[in-house]
This record gives sequence, structure tokens and C-alpha cells, in this order.
Amino acid sequence: MILNYHHLRYFWAIAHEGSLTKAAAKLNVAQSALSTQLRRLEEDTGHPLFVRRNRVLALTEAGHVALQYADSIFRAGEELVDTLQHRSRKARQVLRIGAVATLSRNFQWEFLKPLRSRRDVELVLRSGSLRDLMLQLRTHSIDLVLSNQAVKRDGDSGHQSHLLDEQPVSLVGRPRAGQKKFRFPEDCCNTPLLLPSLDSDLRAAFDLILDQAGVRPLIAAEVDDMAMLRVLALRTTAVALVPRVVVQDELRSGALVERCRLSSVRESFYAITPSRTFPNPLVRDLLSRAMRPR
Repeated sequence: MILNYHHLRYFWAIAHEGSLTKAAAKLNVAQSALSTQLRRLEEDTGHPLFVRRNRVLALTEAGHVALQYADSIFRAGEELVDTLQHRSRKARQVLRIGAVATLSRNFQWEFLKPLRSRRDVELVLRSGSLRDLMLQLRTHSIDLVLSNQAVKRDGDSGHQSHLLDEQPVSLVGRPRAGQKKFRFPEDCCNTPLLLPSLDSDLRAAFDLILDQAGVRPLIAAEVDDMAMLRVLALRTTAVALVPRVVVQDELRSGALVERCRLSSVRESFYAITPSRTFPNPLVRDLLSRAMRPR
């Protein structure tokens, strides 16, 4: 089936106006013609998009899904025309960012700081695996990927990994009275550890140090989400391996303390961008600010 965007435009108008009569008046078409086009779209999709309730048209579940896609499609069309004609956008600009689940929320918050107070910008934030986010980047579903891993550049994709920052990594835990100084790596064999998953470059570097020292770690949990690592560090007696930015507020308040800083292990933060003829200008602005010398 090839989607008829003319029919979709009529459906979109009906959904936003709330009635056939209002949509027909706005589009300057006969109500009967509008009803016919809607019926054809429902036949093409195989689902009813509206149901009549108390003389009012209400979206069905399929209708809600269709409206989400229609909003995105027609908004993207307006952005396309504005971009190709080099017009400033009167409507709010949209920036779609994907961030890997293992990335620090605090780092993401600081990265977005230049746009957080701008009323002319709408941020769409998505989380997922690096593989899924890169697929969305290739299909233009998002404009930028934030990751703690770089991606290999090849001739087909042209993706670039911009190093934004490197953060020191520490073992942190709750403060305890009479706490002895942590001996690294020796104490890793008898201290419960909260570690990032095996997919993490940070974990690989940590495991290599222990392996070279002949230390078998006592692992309490492996977690692929930095926010969850922070929660577990606060609520258990285990020690978590995290970049300091993940727990900066807790370290400042004293809720967590640094047991050991690993000078040879650092977490890297990257912004991955595609090669596009018409890139989102907000991406350029963000990168220019984030990559300034500190």
C-alpha cells in the first residue's frame, strides 16, 4: 500500500478541528468529499480512525497513532521548506537527541544547558542502545547521538564522533564510621562492587586492571544504567564504579564519598553527528559551546 498524503492531510485537519464541518470549512471543501477521503484512508490503513461519541468525533487507538505520525510528517514538511529556502522558522525549532542508556543524566543536563531556557526550541529526548540510536540517526529520526563510545567512521555513513569531555572515574559508596582507607585493587576481592555492564568501555578498562593485578572482584550487581548505579550506591553498602559527574550532587552533600579515584580510567563523552547537506543548526550551536576549551 502506498500512503495517500492528500488523504492524510484531510485526516490531520479533521483530528485537529474536532469535526468534519469545521475541517471542511477550513480546507474549503465539501463535507461529503472530506468524509469520502477519510473513509478511503481508513480502508487503506485497515483501521477506523474515528468513532462517534455523543455526536462528537473521537480518535480511536489507531487514530491516535496516525495523528502522532501525521503531526511529525507535516511538521517535518514545514521544516524542509524553511531549511531549503533558508528562511528563519517562525515556529519553534525542534532538536531530537538520542542518548545511550549508560550515559550520565547529569552530563546530558549540562550539555543541553544552552537550550534549556529557550522558548523557541522544543527538545525531543530518546534513550536506547547505541545500535538502535545509530539506526534512528541514519533514518533522520534524530539529529544527534550522545554516547560514551565513539563509532567507526566509514565512507558510506560519514558519521563523526566529537569528543566532548573526559571525566575521572571513582569508586564511591555511603560513608561509614571508622571506614578504613580503600586499597585498590586489593580490596575489590572482598568489597561488594556495583559495576557497569560488560558492553561498557569503562568496564573493560576496569576489568583489565584487575586482571593484570590477579584480583577476582566481588560483584554485587552489573547495571547498564548510570542512574540505577547511583541509586544502588545510595541504598546499599556496595561500592559503585562511576564517573564523578554521575554522583556530583551526592558527593557534594556527603550522601556518598569517594573511596578511591582511578587515575588511569576515564569516561569519554561523545556527540555523534551524521553527514548532512542540511544539518539542524541547533546541533552546530550546541557543539560549538560544548567543545570550547575548558
